[in-house]
Amino acid sequence: MPVLAARDKVVELMLEVPQGQVIRYDLAALCSALDIADPTRVVVETDGSRRAMVTIYPSNPLAVMPPPSLSDMMMDRHGRIVVGRHHNGRPARERMFDPRTGSAVRALVFGTTGAGKSRKVQYKLACEKRNRVASWYGDLKGGQSAPEAENNVDWRATSQEAAILMLRSGVSVAAERQQRYSAMGRNAFLLNNPDPLLSVRIDEANRLLERGAPYRDEATYLVKELGRTGRSVGIGIELDAQASHLEELGGSDTLRAMLKEGEVTLLRWSSSMMRHLVADGLLPAGEQLQLIPRTLTPRVLRSQFDLYADDDDDVCDTQGMAYLLSGPRPTSLMRHFRIGSIEPLPGLDPEILELYGDDEPAGLEEASWEAAGDAYAARHDPDAMAALCRALQEEYAEQGQSAEGAGDAPVRRGRKLRLEDRVVTALAQAGDSLTAEEVLDVVNQDGGREVKLGSVRNALSQLADEGDAARVGRNLYALDPH
Repeated sequence: MPVLAARDKVVELMLEVPQGQVIRYDLAALCSALDIADPTRVVVETDGSRRAMVTIYPSNPLAVMPPPSLSDMMMDRHGRIVVGRHHNGRPARERMFDPRTGSAVRALVFGTTGAGKSRKVQYKLACEKRNRVASWYGDLKGGQSAPEAENNVDWRATSQEAAILMLRSGVSVAAERQQRYSAMGRNAFLLNNPDPLLSVRIDEANRLLERGAPYRDEATYLVKELGRTGRSVGIGIELDAQASHLEELGGSDTLRAMLKEGEVTLLRWSSSMMRHLVADGLLPAGEQLQLIPRTLTPRVLRSQFDLYADDDDDVCDTQGMAYLLSGPRPTSLMRHFRIGSIEPLPGLDPEILELYGDDEPAGLEEASWEAAGDAYAARHDPDAMAALCRALQEEYAEQGQSAEGAGDAPVRRGRKLRLEDRVVTALAQAGDSLTAEEVLDVVNQDGGREVKLGSVRNALSQLADEGDAARVGRNLYALDPH
């Protein structure tokens, strides 16, 4: 028998099915049985097995959310920030760092258009700045998702090419920190001691990782590699996407396993997403989530002959409502803080800029600048970055041309990367270490298509990251002796 408790006009029902059964519910049928016309007043949580808790409110408890306070934005001793409120008013927390293990966080944010991803991203970036985290942010809507992030993050990329360069740099920095920490005898990351926590975030990640995307293979590899090597050296990775399941995010089993162990946030989703969440392992089998409607305004039947019916009723949207699937209460509905102005503005939002504050954003430690490479050095120079992006496009164009009629040419990550093979040959013929400029001279004399220095640097970085070449000094490379 259910136990009924009423407190301050809030009713809570504890429900249980017999042993051997798993509880399921239909929200519409439940509201009909309870004679409740507005389903947004009802919140259902399950334990994935036999029990459910039904909370009935006088009105929707998440209809109005305040902006965050500065204390909400600061990490607590467990490495968490407060991102909003659960339906019962308790704070909803998300981890930015795990001080128990010294691990950076891997995160995934899902949501349909208009669900609140961009505002959540703005808040996370502002929290990272306040906590002196170095933020690398790839905004694949050309910079439109979070324009206020410009000058408030260490690195902002606004194209797929720039995002690839950013990911390459992140993997290189992870390798450099790994070697440096190993020499120090450290097996975990110590927050700001002395290096800053580094967060690499790709917004609209499905554009980079979906089938048919021009850089999908390499992007998948780099995200996977960064998730594998970055965690213990203070480099976190986050993907924010509209994808309905992880097959649209690179199709990698390793990537899937990596992300489902991290912080997973589900904003309003498409009707087919629940099945994919269970299939991808992001939601345990048996768990059931209450759908998030597009608005909190209940449907009211009105006669078409009612002359007083108002077609312009105010609509309360559900932007920011979500489930924190990796939290202690994955089926507890929550809502993120209100971020920024309610009405659209013609320019930058002053409320969002205020969240970031006036301090300079944290940057990468100088010890890792060389590993981060030319792309990091050019991050604030639009002309230099554009040149590097063009070099990347040329690199891929060369790969595509060399693939025609190449027969049994070596393949890397699903692409015939002939430039990398030419670089390996140049290093092998030298029998000694070479600078990138010297490699360029050798490669351009091998009878193949002429390439530019940026393409050679990118190829050397990839070979070093994969273990096929080794960095033996400042701008010096050799074949890996192993």
